[in-house]
Amino acid sequence: MKTNSKRKIIIVDDHLLFSQSLELLIKSFGDYEVIERFENGKVFIDFLEENNSNETDLVLLDVNMPVLDGLSTMQWLKDNKPNLKVIALSVNDDEEIIIKMITNGAKGYLLKDTSPEIFKEAIECVIEKGFYFTELVSGMLINKVNSDNKKICLKEKEIVFIKHACTEMTYKEIASEMCLSPKTIDGYRESLFDKLEIKTRIGLVLYAIKHKIVFV
Repeated sequence: MKTNSKRKIIIVDDHLLFSQSLELLIKSFGDYEVIERFENGKVFIDFLEENNSNETDLVLLDVNMPVLDGLSTMQWLKDNKPNLKVIALSVNDDEEIIIKMITNGAKGYLLKDTSPEIFKEAIECVIEKGFYFTELVSGMLINKVNSDNKKICLKEKEIVFIKHACTEMTYKEIASEMCLSPKTIDGYRESLFDKLEIKTRIGLVLYAIKHKIVFV
């Protein structure tokens, strides 16, 4: 956690009552503060284009909104603010929507009836570790991997790299652990991304879970 500073969160949701209640819940956690609330993706994007978003630790993004919905907003963020961490919020557990949100860069997907305890755990994990998926969402994503990925032969060092990529280690730390140069590790990563037809570290994690390279 940052010292002497609360984590800064933005809420993008068109339901005023839910948005206000969510802000109060976040404040009750103590280590976080809501710095802005927006009613749709368009006004949120307008804000980002006019202001520096580097101080924002997390965005809570509603999937279903008027004017500009969560999916369209997420697609814009992927192209323009790829480092901004986002958790998608929805009443909808539609597998196709979940896959699209994750594919476009969302680091987590929570249903709006999620318990406060799980919600707190999710925001902590996304801010500190980079991603968070509930059992429901993980199951859907693994099923997607099951249907999309063909059996691929991996070298021993590629498997070791994937195992390390499923931890909190940075790529530089993985290079040190494997006694390889950071450049070589970058080569492993790009080669695996191409071989497995994935684009993110999350994709590596899902592949590892599906093929029992790691266990959850």
